[in-house]
Amino acid sequence: MPADFAMVGRKRGRKEPSSSGEAGDSAGSSERGRGWARSKTNFECIMCGKAFSRSGDLTQHMRTHSGDRPYACTTCGQAFSQSGNLTRHVRTHSGNRPYVCATCGQAFSRSGGLTRHMRTHSGDRPYVCTTCGQAFSDSSSLRTHMRTHSGDRPYACATCGQAFSQSGHLTRHMRIHSGDRPYVCTTCGQAFSDSSSLTQHMRTHSGDRPFTCTTCGQAFSTSSSLVVHMRTHSGVRPFACTTCGKAFSQSSSLTRHCAKVHALDHD
Repeated sequence: MPADFAMVGRKRGRKEPSSSGEAGDSAGSSERGRGWARSKTNFECIMCGKAFSRSGDLTQHMRTHSGDRPYACTTCGQAFSQSGNLTRHVRTHSGNRPYVCATCGQAFSRSGGLTRHMRTHSGDRPYVCTTCGQAFSDSSSLRTHMRTHSGDRPYACATCGQAFSQSGHLTRHMRIHSGDRPYVCTTCGQAFSDSSSLTQHMRTHSGDRPFTCTTCGQAFSTSSSLVVHMRTHSGVRPFACTTCGKAFSQSSSLTRHCAKVHALDHD
């Protein structure tokens, strides 16, 4: 048993069989010296106290403290603390996407990606901002949105200093400096700096509009277009002008309003 985890002590009142008390005490002392004690209950992390029902789960957990990443990708060298994470990562190289949407056919390398995607069809948005009430289909989008209220932009460009609320936005921004456009349309050859732009572009060739309004049936090529459209039915206007209070259904409309109306007021 490795010395980097401990097992919760015996249940009270239970006696372990031994040939002599001294032998039992000697064995217990030896086990505690190695950092663990025998038990039929749980495995406890000696760093933070979190308990697990299986030793394997504790072994994985301990890597969050040690930083150990024993599972390395043979293609790019990226390392992971769990074999399952490596398996999912390898699919980014192989292109294997075993999880397919039954509605539109879009495929994903992870089951969680398909689960989140299905909400674009169902309209389900279970994650709600407690500040403005805006709802999202996944928790990460809500966390990112919350930064629009806090103003937090933790990801800064080392070249120009521009800061972003998401690491992915910084990655795409860096391609402005490098000129890198790694995503190429196989139909017309147009290149893009991010995969989502290529995916949307491909729909101009296929005519695919997988995002349908459940109220009127109008279909759209992007989920964001559907979100904006749904506000014509709900009347939601989440973007309010801090100067005059006028509200808009799109952030771009608010930007134009501030530039035209209040720029004239200040002239």
